[in-house]
Amino acid sequence: MKLFDFQVNGFGGVDFQSDNLSLADVKHAVDALNRHHMTAIFFTLITDRVESLCRKLEAIEHMRAQDASIASTICGYHLEGPWISTETGYHGAHPVDLACNPTIEDYLRLRDAAGGNLRVITLAPEIEGTELIIEAAKADNIRISLGHTNASVAAIDRAILAGATLATHVGNAVPLHMHRHDNVVQRLLARDELIACLIPDGIHLPPFVLQNYFRAKPTGTVFFTTDCMAAAGAPPGRYTVGPHEMDVGADGIVHLPGDSRFAGSSLTLDRGVENITNWLGLEKNEAVELCGSLPAKHFGIEL
Repeated sequence: MKLFDFQVNGFGGVDFQSDNLSLADVKHAVDALNRHHMTAIFFTLITDRVESLCRKLEAIEHMRAQDASIASTICGYHLEGPWISTETGYHGAHPVDLACNPTIEDYLRLRDAAGGNLRVITLAPEIEGTELIIEAAKADNIRISLGHTNASVAAIDRAILAGATLATHVGNAVPLHMHRHDNVVQRLLARDELIACLIPDGIHLPPFVLQNYFRAKPTGTVFFTTDCMAAAGAPPGRYTVGPHEMDVGADGIVHLPGDSRFAGSSLTLDRGVENITNWLGLEKNEAVELCGSLPAKHFGIEL
């Protein structure tokens, strides 16, 4: 079983957001990923200063050049921010003070720091300047996913026209209370042009919600991801996601210390396959395709 996860923020006790990642840290995470059949991933970085993101990308590129197993497993990068909404509820656990408007100059710096391996950018299309980024990314064969956003129908229209093809962790990074009909979850789900990326841990989306979202989309327009952090593939304990410390209990729920609200995923994708099979009534080979070959094909990845 070969699985591909395009949104991994950490694994095996290793926080990918750390400024102090060593080759041994990344090798440890890669070995843990492979034990869970996660053959290939996109190393995901959340909102940060552009110069910091560039340093991190350059550091991982250096490690990929040093170790064949790291290069094989980390086959690209997913930038989730910094071009996201600053509205309360929509930025999620991202450091909102570091969210910003994009410039082409910053986009080029990030693209080049990734050594040609930047594969997907999550952004909020209502942010000024993102349309130019989407067009530039399309020309560079970098996928654009809409997320951490409260985009209007018109903003989504413009993003799709410019080249956006995905929607990041639909149903999450939104306020607890929204308009019952006119909300960004419904706006994104309604767009057949966008592939809905869903987290099948039973926490981010309860199984019945996962069923509804899956049924709402045409065949081939749902992919699954863990969007996991350091606690995935590791025992319960305290872990970091960038500037945040998180507690993870035996139930796998990730939350800020003293806060019952979840704030991340500890899901491994092999467990995700089991969940999808059980909750959506799919055959295992179908679930494996949705967590492996189909998203890999969309991103041009060979498993």
